[in-house]
Amino acid sequence: MKEVIRTEAAPAPVGPYNQAIAATGKMIFLAGQISLNPKTGEIVGVGDITQQTKQVMTNLEAVLAAAGATWENVVKTTVFLTDLPNFAAMNQVYAQYFNEATAPARACVEVPRLPKDVLVEIECIAMID
Repeated sequence: MKEVIRTEAAPAPVGPYNQAIAATGKMIFLAGQISLNPKTGEIVGVGDITQQTKQVMTNLEAVLAAAGATWENVVKTTVFLTDLPNFAAMNQVYAQYFNEATAPARACVEVPRLPKDVLVEIECIAMID
């Protein structure tokens, strides 16, 4: 279902992601998640990139589970940060959810603003049978 693509002819990944993933099956496109607590509707970890990233990953995991998927099914993520110096702290949390050898492909970009003025938003694509 998921095959890691690697080549020495392109730069090696500098984090928990791979250069490319070949995938077969049914595609699931997860909307970007921010650090909203689903029960209260309040932002978790105001001003704290670590707490916000943990909540984002919790929210993504809930949507994956509802689709019958796990982190192993994720083939691509996009991370949006309002301040690129938060990359290392976000990446430390993000890395806890993926095996580095089979991690999905990933893009990370800085944006001027995110909904509700959060620090991070992450979206992903997963494949299931």
